[in-house]
Amino acid sequence: MLDILESLNKVEKKAKETLTFNCVAFTQSEKCRVLIEEAFRFDGLVPPVSLPNTDADIQAHVRQSEIEIVLVELNDSKNVTKDMQRISHLLPNHASVIVVGQEDAISTIRNLKAMGFYYLFWPVTKQELLDFVKNVFDNRVRSSGLGKKRYAKNIAVWGCSGGVGTTLLCSEIGYGLAKQYHAKCLIVDHDYYAGNIDILLKLDNFEKKPATIASVDHDLDGIYATSLTRKVNDMLSVLSLTSETHDAHELKEYIRTLEALLYEHNNFVISDLSKGGQNNADYQYLTDKVDTTVLVFNSSVSGVRQLKKMLQHIASHNPSSRQIIVLNHIRPAKASLLTAVEIEKFIGRSIDIEIPYEQDILKHVLDGGYLYQSKLSVAASIEKLISMIMGESIAPKKKTFTQWLLRK
Repeated sequence: MLDILESLNKVEKKAKETLTFNCVAFTQSEKCRVLIEEAFRFDGLVPPVSLPNTDADIQAHVRQSEIEIVLVELNDSKNVTKDMQRISHLLPNHASVIVVGQEDAISTIRNLKAMGFYYLFWPVTKQELLDFVKNVFDNRVRSSGLGKKRYAKNIAVWGCSGGVGTTLLCSEIGYGLAKQYHAKCLIVDHDYYAGNIDILLKLDNFEKKPATIASVDHDLDGIYATSLTRKVNDMLSVLSLTSETHDAHELKEYIRTLEALLYEHNNFVISDLSKGGQNNADYQYLTDKVDTTVLVFNSSVSGVRQLKKMLQHIASHNPSSRQIIVLNHIRPAKASLLTAVEIEKFIGRSIDIEIPYEQDILKHVLDGGYLYQSKLSVAASIEKLISMIMGESIAPKKKTFTQWLLRK
């Protein structure tokens, strides 16, 4: 009889242990905070750490903790989907996120599910909250449903011709997302034998890591992939490899394997696909993996023709992805062969970003500065580009009188 009781006690103890997890709640109201804490205590669980639902608190707490479940109250929100899109990059991909809100709409549930978030409609009872949280935790244990880890958004910065500033913009995007939006970013360098990404990212004593492709035969994991990256700061790192024995095609395949292992550790993976680092595999990559393609070109005839070709390729193979068209004026305006109006007529759509010619760019970069934080004329355009990547609304640009006449 005692043996049976001891066995039951062990089973009960084991059941309670499986429900031990790290949880944090970011709340907007006292009512929601109290209900969450009381519900956890009622079931014998350790109450989650409760903090105000502010960007600063989310950023400070979640990044420093091994959080498994995050509760985000949005009862005061006017648009739950929009607010979660705004703060999603602040939340670690490994955590399961439960959004608590009052929007009674199927579209809200679908939108949040697409982002990898659970939705719990408010008001809710203590038992309903507990059942929901336990179900989320069970999904984590079984690695099913939304309990699976979320993955980084893929951004490809594509140079439509050589020397258009692709690597420069890739560096600025990565730094801007990490600095301004507190997003965890990885820049993937596809110039395996040369390039100046170390100068653009202000890295001292930088050397590309030698690729040991034979290790693909073994069990690669995120820890090994991380060891091949170089930190720029706490939120930004770069994966840059080289080899004396492997060709560019082999390196491309290997670096994509490593990149995939790092998806769950980052909010954004940004590929530097300058013209010299492109090959046929990248066209398939744009089709299968990329969420947003930043197409960088200048006003040369060859650059504009390549831009149109890329737009047609993406439209036919990956129509759900976004394209952001960036006209980078690498020469003074008077040296441009084509006007923006002529280019837009040829490609059949508007240019999203125009970066003006700035003769002091090189000096500013060599002096150790980033452009988007500078007082140079290009800063506003780069900041606008980063905002567009984040999906923020951008006011339509005003047309000049000349442009208006030409369109007429």
